[in-house]
Amino acid sequence: QVQLVESGGGLVQAGGSLRLACAASGRTFTGFAAAWFRRAPGKEREFVAYINPSSSNSYYSDAVMGRFTISRDNVKDTVYLQMNSLKPEDTAVYYCAADVPPLGATRWEDYDYWGQGTQVTVSS
Repeated sequence: QVQLVESGGGLVQAGGSLRLACAASGRTFTGFAAAWFRRAPGKEREFVAYINPSSSNSYYSDAVMGRFTISRDNVKDTVYLQMNSLKPEDTAVYYCAADVPPLGATRWEDYDYWGQGTQVTVSS
């Protein structure tokens, strides 16, 4: 079992930045792929970013490409999401997810382990 805990959410003005962190515990995180998803009020959960276990591959949704960066520190068992140039439409609860490959990087159904979520609110 892997437990995931997100942190770093908050309220920020448009154009600002936040860094989310997802700390894993329970078993070694090294072999796990990880991703960030988000759910805005009244909308479906959507894929944001993915990183493979070795950090050699990462993917982003079109909505965040060029503004967000996913990274990981396998020594600290932590995955990060650096969010720059934030927009009001980025407002959502952000969830960290993880599982052992192979899996569909952008498919939330493929992830068995989830954090509780952290709220990000971007004001205009």
